[in-house]
Amino acid sequence: PKSRTSQRSIPIPSFLMHMLKQMKTSPDSYVLSGTDRITEPRTMQYRFKAILKKAGLPYINYHSLRHMFATSCIKIGFDIKTLSELLGHNAVETTLNRYVHSSMERKQSCMNLLSWSAA
Repeated sequence: PKSRTSQRSIPIPSFLMHMLKQMKTSPDSYVLSGTDRITEPRTMQYRFKAILKKAGLPYINYHSLRHMFATSCIKIGFDIKTLSELLGHNAVETTLNRYVHSSMERKQSCMNLLSWSAA
């Protein structure tokens, strides 16, 4: 974490916990490294870039996954306060202004909500 205030506990969904447990090699190992040592962030960036290349996908910044996560969470109904805490922000404004991106589909859905009042 970048600061003490961004240290947090994040609950892991049960479907993901099941997959992570299958990947774990020993009680003292980290999932990503398979050893008792953490994986350096730069290593994760290199791995991500290699996966994109192998899959024939265009390059995107590793940090873009965080933005995509936040936008997807809003799309499926996360409330902004919960999402903000999961992302480690001390203010919901940070989450709204930097990480949540509205889609045309969402804008259309919101505009369609007006139809009930026109009747």
